Amino acid sequence: MSRFFRDASDSSSSESEEELLSSDDNAPAKPAQTQQKQPMSRFLKTAGDSSSSSSSSSSSDEEESDDGNDTRPAPAARKTMADFRKTANARDGDDSDTDDAPKTVKSAKDKKIEEMQTIGKAVDNAVKIADWVATSNEFEKLAKLVQKPTNVTEPVPPHWLRAIVSIEAALAATKDKDPKKKINANVARAMNGLKQRIKKVAKEYEEPIKKFNEDPEKFEKEYLLALEPPPVAPRQPRPVVDGDTTVADDPDQFTTVGKGGKGVQHTSETIFKDLAQVNENRGKKNTDRVEQVRTLEKLLAVAITTYQRIRVLLALIAARFDYNPAAAHMPRDAWMSVQEELDQLVRLLIREPSYSVDEAVDFEYDEMVERSPETVKTDKEDREDGIVRIRGSIISFVDRLDDEFTRSLQNIDPHGTEYIERLRDEQGLYKAICLAESFFERTSRDDARARVIMRRLEHIYYKPDAVVEALEQILGADAANRPVLSLQSAGNPQGLVHSICILLYKTSNPILRTRAMLCHIYNHALHNDFYTARDMILMSHLQESVHSADVSTQILYNRTIVQVGLCAFRCGLIKESQQILQEIFSTQRVKELLAQGLHQQRYTTLTPEQEKAERTRQMPFHMHINTELAEAAFLVASMLVEIPLLASLDTEEARRKAVSKSFRRLLDHANRQVFNGPPENTRDHIMQASRALQDGEWQKARDLVQSIAIWNLMPESKQVKEMLAKRIQEEGLRTYLFANAPYYNTLSLELLSRIFSLSLRSVTSIVSKMIWNEELAASLDQAAGVVVFHRVEASKLQQLALTLSERVAQLVEQNEKSLDSKLGGNVGWQDRGDGKGGEKRGGEATGGGGERRGTRTGGRGAPRGGRGRGARFAQGLGGQVTGAQATRA
Repeated sequence: MSRFFRDASDSSSSESEEELLSSDDNAPAKPAQTQQKQPMSRFLKTAGDSSSSSSSSSSSDEEESDDGNDTRPAPAARKTMADFRKTANARDGDDSDTDDAPKTVKSAKDKKIEEMQTIGKAVDNAVKIADWVATSNEFEKLAKLVQKPTNVTEPVPPHWLRAIVSIEAALAATKDKDPKKKINANVARAMNGLKQRIKKVAKEYEEPIKKFNEDPEKFEKEYLLALEPPPVAPRQPRPVVDGDTTVADDPDQFTTVGKGGKGVQHTSETIFKDLAQVNENRGKKNTDRVEQVRTLEKLLAVAITTYQRIRVLLALIAARFDYNPAAAHMPRDAWMSVQEELDQLVRLLIREPSYSVDEAVDFEYDEMVERSPETVKTDKEDREDGIVRIRGSIISFVDRLDDEFTRSLQNIDPHGTEYIERLRDEQGLYKAICLAESFFERTSRDDARARVIMRRLEHIYYKPDAVVEALEQILGADAANRPVLSLQSAGNPQGLVHSICILLYKTSNPILRTRAMLCHIYNHALHNDFYTARDMILMSHLQESVHSADVSTQILYNRTIVQVGLCAFRCGLIKESQQILQEIFSTQRVKELLAQGLHQQRYTTLTPEQEKAERTRQMPFHMHINTELAEAAFLVASMLVEIPLLASLDTEEARRKAVSKSFRRLLDHANRQVFNGPPENTRDHIMQASRALQDGEWQKARDLVQSIAIWNLMPESKQVKEMLAKRIQEEGLRTYLFANAPYYNTLSLELLSRIFSLSLRSVTSIVSKMIWNEELAASLDQAAGVVVFHRVEASKLQQLALTLSERVAQLVEQNEKSLDSKLGGNVGWQDRGDGKGGEKRGGEATGGGGERRGTRTGGRGAPRGGRGRGARFAQGLGGQVTGAQATRA
């Protein structure tokens, strides 16, 4: 017992006795007893004074470090009871302090302002020490915070403008410093990026920056005042019923409060006064547009007469369009409400022919007075026909409704379900357009009818027949309001498009006639009617006047040309397809020309206004033409034209003359590759097929071309693949004859038939055509069934003469092009005023696709500089379309 209390009081004696016990090796039970007693002594030592606790803990630490067999945890990881009590008391004290402190709840606007102030200070500090990396990072944080406003009407924050001004001044000051001083690469990169960013932002916020520089304090006060919420109107007491009960808490029972806290009641007697009030406040600053729409909805509910309904509907549709002008597109709910109200208005006008809504009313009438057919008969202006004319525009509502639908499709992600849901609303829009068309037919307004028919045509010209039939089915239920031009009267969708275009050709508006012609051509090409589409392009001379048209018409022209080229490809007209598609794919801006994406130019940047205008011209995703499919068709067509041409030329100078420079560039790049792996994309497949066709391996070329997966997206893909296999066999035969003609005196037609798996009749036809076109210097021995090759060497003089003739032809062509550009239009030497011009060339090609192959020298055939009677493709469409530059203003 004495030893136990001695451990609790005297630390030195405890330490000495513990050392003796631990060093005793002959008494194994005593160390165990010591280990059991030691925690108790430590507890008592801890409960004692702090000095004894610290000394005992240090001594026990030394003892444990000396004892290697002790398995207890390290003392640094342990906490004494006193430390635990101290921590618990400190935590309790903190909790009590936080509980006693008053809590403040901040609004989102206050948090946003504090965050902008904090970032603004960080920007100022970084600018003072010239830390441009930190300045750029903090400025981007501030930009993200400012450019996502919670409210559309929120003014520009002064912290944002102060940061712009300070950074701009600091960047301007850095120009005056020593330019020879070297700057870190990261700092220079951040500084240059910040300069470009500040330049763009300063131009965008030019007017707010001017106001801020004039008086920053005043600008900040105005900003804070604008963020304050509007005062809440006092709540009216509930009306008492039977002296005891009150009206239930129904939101519809609340009374609208006007100026002075007086209740506003909307009735049919005050409807014109309320309309005048709404029209007066329309467009003013700080006008609550939501409240205006609600007021007009209430007015529509209390409207009794037809005149009142028409007036309220006209104001309500316009108010919905003005609801949020800063938004990218109109919300779907608001758009659906406008569509329903527009249908209601048009049906009302159809049902009441004595009322008319006109854009230009040539007399003034009192808008505060009720008007009816009986009252207008006494007026001097209207008593002739007795029709109540109301100032308004139905066609402008239809145009705006269609434009808002297009804008919504442009801004919605096309790969999500929202786009599909939004696209389903096109049925309602198409029905509204047809209803407006029926109204204009009954009122005999030709100009407005032509505009709305053009809108209708733009919704169906590019669609397959099944989709057009589904759209037209919604008109069958409303036979009374169905327009004259319908699917029932036309018979099929192609006939409907034809009837609509014929009607538009008779209008006096040249833009509508041009767009109707392009839509008509596009629809013919969609139905594989190539020759009709080609003749319509040539006869309309659109390629000559499209440069002076507006941008949307040029986009439609480019889309039509691509579709005609795809139509020629599907029909097996390879040369025509290559010539038509070359004008689009020779430029590296295919998506920009088709309005399917923005082209990022290397050395030029678009201003925000230009970029916004470009984005508004983009076609919705469901109207896109598959550019990969069109490029595959172009490259395959170029392969089938270029490979036989390369084999037919002898000199290197003649081989440089390419029909398709883009294809030749890709082929040269593929030929320069040391190792070619398996094809990974469409271009790789076509380039390897071209090399196989050059080597005479037409089976390999056929397999490579048919293995391209993009052909499955083309309608009638099986027929297209079969056509390509046949054309590759034929062009493989032509390439074989061109490449191996110098090595044969005679060649068996039956052998060619077996090599290329063609019938003897097809081989004979191909060889005869080559001889007739003077492409092959040979004759056909039908009795022996062989081709006899002739070798006529051209003299040096003949070669020089042919070269000179080609140079002169190029000079004449360049001269005509310069004359056309100087005179403006297509006036050439044949159209001179002296009447001595030569005969017009008609449909002869002037483009690259119609040029002759050039001089034929060597042992393969006689020199042929002329075209021969059977020159390929009268070059009607090829030359005309090739001459037209498919570019946009």
